[in-house]
Amino acid sequence: MLLWEIGNRRIPFHRMRDAMQMDAEVQAVAKKIVAEILEIDPGILESTDRFKEDHGADSMRAIEILAALEERFEVTVAQHDIARMVDLDGVYTALANAVDSQ
Repeated sequence: MLLWEIGNRRIPFHRMRDAMQMDAEVQAVAKKIVAEILEIDPGILESTDRFKEDHGADSMRAIEILAALEERFEVTVAQHDIARMVDLDGVYTALANAVDSQ
């Protein structure tokens, strides 16, 4: 069984959606990845900041964000969820949906 380690807990991968909704650490990892790609301090990145409009992200950065998140969380984001990944809230939702579809 594939397990996801969060802090000192090991969570079965199929339960990851519940963990993602409840665990701030998973959101912090996603936020850190996005901030690194956007080359900004994670502390200034708000959940509703739009990557393009607020932080100047272009389409190449969007692809980098998608690839990094899929690799780190070992998921594949569905095509219809990619369009919602314009801010952190959209990223969290897209990741949760990707976990659900596994």
